[in-house]
Amino acid sequence: MSLDTESFELLLAAVQRFIRERLVPAENIVEELDEVPSAIVEEMKEMGLFGLSIPEEYGGIGLSMQQECQVAFALGQTALAFRSVFGTNVGIGSQGILMDGTEAQKQAFLPRVASGELIMSFALTEPDAGSDAAALKTRAELDGDHYVLNGVKRYITNAPRAGAFTLMARTGDAGAGGISSFIVPSDLPGISLGKPDKKMGQRGTKTCDVILENVRVPAANIIGGVPGKGFKTAMKVLDRGRLHVSALSCGVAQRVLDESVGYARERKQFGKRIGDFQLVQAMLADSQAELYAGWSMVQDCARRYDAKPAGQFDPDVGMRASCAKMFCTEMAGRVADRGVQVHGGAGYINEYKVERFYRDVRLLRLYEGTTQIQQLIIGRHLMRDD
Repeated sequence: MSLDTESFELLLAAVQRFIRERLVPAENIVEELDEVPSAIVEEMKEMGLFGLSIPEEYGGIGLSMQQECQVAFALGQTALAFRSVFGTNVGIGSQGILMDGTEAQKQAFLPRVASGELIMSFALTEPDAGSDAAALKTRAELDGDHYVLNGVKRYITNAPRAGAFTLMARTGDAGAGGISSFIVPSDLPGISLGKPDKKMGQRGTKTCDVILENVRVPAANIIGGVPGKGFKTAMKVLDRGRLHVSALSCGVAQRVLDESVGYARERKQFGKRIGDFQLVQAMLADSQAELYAGWSMVQDCARRYDAKPAGQFDPDVGMRASCAKMFCTEMAGRVADRGVQVHGGAGYINEYKVERFYRDVRLLRLYEGTTQIQQLIIGRHLMRDD
């Protein structure tokens, strides 16, 4: 699955122009109002951004992983709230259906996801199950041709906007094998939302708890129609999501580096530009080198991802995706930290964009698997017996 080169280049140029002309000028609005303007959301739908990774047969654009990473890199160069509006549709919200869903499920949901009519969220994390996803407690009890769901999901991105959730619940015994993945419409009786989370950064993004009290979900809404496969679905989805976040992290690092270089060229101390001082140049150079390394990792891993059979889990590609996620998100944090340092006191003031990005990038090392979880995945892969 991929878009032909000429069409993709036109799409990427349109996205870059949209970022430059519409999104960057609206960053202050998002920061002040904690909301992405509805007019911009509608423009995103018209551009097809909600269906970037969904095949053309289901109404999407059908980008390859390499192409999706290039778009994510571009979108990282503006406030992360903009990408978050459609990010769950492109990634973890819809990919479980695409990878493991029945044909009927794909036909029923993916065209509406691709158009932006239906916002999908990924509901895995719980108050007592985050990094240890296999320990989730939300129960799904079979009752005739329905399952009755009870539990609480936490930090669910786009939950206030969602029309449906890809939701993991326990249908069997303890452990990964007892988890099933459900498509849960958000308007079912018994679903309620917690208060909006007030976060350190990423203003304009929406997260909150999702509370399920005796929610009746048709058994036909289990992704793939077979109970007990949900944990494997979630892990495959997260592999792709980690590559996307890695590319996004590189984009943020590029934006912060551009802001830092621009400031270093203009700001003067001791009678010359601060960028002419070698210690400032060293910080910029370290950021450039790390960004180059991270983006090279992303592109290499994306090529490997596209080369494997669609929808299949490849342990080697999964390990490399964890390498990219670990390195690129940590790299973005270091680049943002240096960016504040290059700006000096101005870097601590909200008026300058590096202050915002410094707060925003901190989340990248936490969601879709913390840095420490990536280390465990990599280490276990290296120690396995072939």
